Amino acid sequence: MEESELFTQSRHIITTCAQVGLSIAGAESLTGGRFVSTLVDVPGASAVVRGGLITYATDLKSRLAGVDADQLEETGPVDEVVAAQMAAGAARECVADIGVACTGVAGPEAQDGKPVGLVYTAIAFAGKAQVSEHHFAGDRGTVRNLTVAAMMSDLDDFVARLAFGPAGNDAEGS
Repeated sequence: MEESELFTQSRHIITTCAQVGLSIAGAESLTGGRFVSTLVDVPGASAVVRGGLITYATDLKSRLAGVDADQLEETGPVDEVVAAQMAAGAARECVADIGVACTGVAGPEAQDGKPVGLVYTAIAFAGKAQVSEHHFAGDRGTVRNLTVAAMMSDLDDFVARLAFGPAGNDAEGS
């Protein structure tokens, strides 16, 4: 996704959340803060974005985002349950309505038996989380960029459904 497309999508997310009074927080691992940074590129983002947790190191997923330490020990950091707990932790710790998270392997080598390009993204809202599994191809930078694009796309769809019902973006004619 082009940078201008990400900005347009971010602006749509910020505008929609501001209209309906929703706040967002992120918990990022492999993206190192790019997701929240992309959101705050939009003027007026402070009305919506509460903050973010950069939990690049595995222990910080537990210490900052509240991921269950036993879960991390059992599955490692690249796991769908970990992603869901990171998203819930972002919302809780940043006092936001919506938590968005990612964890995965950007490369250049596999991690704990998980292949390069395996990424989990998650959105938490009202005590529930939805997780998406991705298998991205490309080098480290490409995997990281595709992860941010996936987080933005998932969040845009999620926010549109919350604001406009099942028709989502179609309800506003876009």
